[in-house]
Amino acid sequence: MTDWLPSLKTNTPQEGFELALKLARKGVAYTQTSAEVRERLRPEYAENADSLTAASHVVAVHFQTVAAANDYWK
Repeated sequence: MTDWLPSLKTNTPQEGFELALKLARKGVAYTQTSAEVRERLRPEYAENADSLTAASHVVAVHFQTVAAANDYWK
């Protein structure tokens, strides 16, 4: 496992949101380690509103965590 997350600190909310997206993607990759399986499943959830809403929720939760770690960029 490589060290890819040195900190939750970011300079801006935009960078924080991008980090939240990366956390969501990494979570999927750690959960389903096969890139082939992820590619095969992508068309199914790409057109499923419930799946897309769930993915957005995961990103939102990660963004809350990053925002808190950055004292909401005050």
